[in-house]
Amino acid sequence: MIPFLESIPAIVKLLLVFAFLLVAIRSKLSLGNTFFFSSILLGLLFVMPPLAIAKSIVASALHPKSLALSAVVSLILVLSNSMEAGGQMKRLLNKFQGLITDVRLNIVVFPALIGLLPMPGGAVFSCPMVKSIGKDTELTPVQLGFVNQWFRHIWEYWWPLYPGVLLTTTLAGLDLWGFVVAMMPITLCALGIGYLPVNRQMRHKAGLQHAERPPLGPFFRELTPILVVIVGGLGLGEGISLLYPRLSIAIEIGLCVSLCFAIGWIWIQNRMKAAELKKVLLDPQLLNMIYMAMAILLFKGVMEDSRAVEAIAREFTAMGLPLVLIVILLPFFVGGIVGITIGFVGSTLPILIPLVVSFGEGAHILPYMMLAFGSGFMGVLFTPMHLCFVLTNQYFGVTILQVYRIAALPLALLFTAIFLYSRLLMFLGGLA
Repeated sequence: MIPFLESIPAIVKLLLVFAFLLVAIRSKLSLGNTFFFSSILLGLLFVMPPLAIAKSIVASALHPKSLALSAVVSLILVLSNSMEAGGQMKRLLNKFQGLITDVRLNIVVFPALIGLLPMPGGAVFSCPMVKSIGKDTELTPVQLGFVNQWFRHIWEYWWPLYPGVLLTTTLAGLDLWGFVVAMMPITLCALGIGYLPVNRQMRHKAGLQHAERPPLGPFFRELTPILVVIVGGLGLGEGISLLYPRLSIAIEIGLCVSLCFAIGWIWIQNRMKAAELKKVLLDPQLLNMIYMAMAILLFKGVMEDSRAVEAIAREFTAMGLPLVLIVILLPFFVGGIVGITIGFVGSTLPILIPLVVSFGEGAHILPYMMLAFGSGFMGVLFTPMHLCFVLTNQYFGVTILQVYRIAALPLALLFTAIFLYSRLLMFLGGLA
């Protein structure tokens, strides 16, 4: 059996693992179990002894980065669930109403605000607000659905509360805040491009009257938990890294501490009862997300220990495929299948990162990861596997094809911007 496995090309073995991944996901197997069993299959296909596979899994699970990332992911979900259960998110949106009178800004701010917290299916929370504001415009249901989906996800390219961003920097060994700063311009591009299919219809109907603008203070009070996490996490993480330069999880520690403060603030401010806290802390989704994040890191560990990537890199080099084409297509394809950012990040970056290095492009790892992340997210954004997209379409009573007709151009333009931006950074890096 072993000689037979050794004769199979590494690319074919990897395709078998991906096929298992996709079949498992389509069969409704949890992402955690999918990545865990994929790790075992990967090790067996690359002829790792069972004991070596077990040691690799245990070592990956106990690695400080794995434990720290799992803690951050779990606390983010507790924060998100606490804001929802305590009524904080609803009040935040209510306090915002009327602060902006320009309908073109007002209608996109609600989905954008919801997008600050990574909630599966979170786009459905902003659907009623978008629909309400949309009544005062000439936007069609298809356009309203596009607005809700597109602007709900403008932050996910860099917002540090998203597990996909944290996992990308962990897998690639990148500085979190360096990645954040580099990716911010993509959100600006998304903001401008997202208006193209709807701008002409984004105007008030004749005779519409506006109420007096409410004070800004109440809105910022409701926004306090999110500000605590971002400002506190940034400052504390950087402070710890300066005091302990060799500590690899300084940023994660800073985020964990700030998240704990923010969660405690929500619980106290909203006088949440024991039953509500129990529901938040024992949410099955919480355990599933922790398990999924851990399983992805196990997959990465087995990928490294099996030397699978070295074999794949040799075969790609022999085939003559351009590295940039691999970096674009693989995340895009997987993102469209799994429908979740952390899914394509966890399954493709452990392959792409060593591949970039093997091609002699290690000095440009940041722009390559930006391109891979952007391409993968283009696959995620409007796939039928994306829960937010499905729920939004159901709410507005529109079909996938109807949305595709107006989303195709913005997606193409945004991907072109991401590609050119990443190539510009590579060029500038080569000059440095």
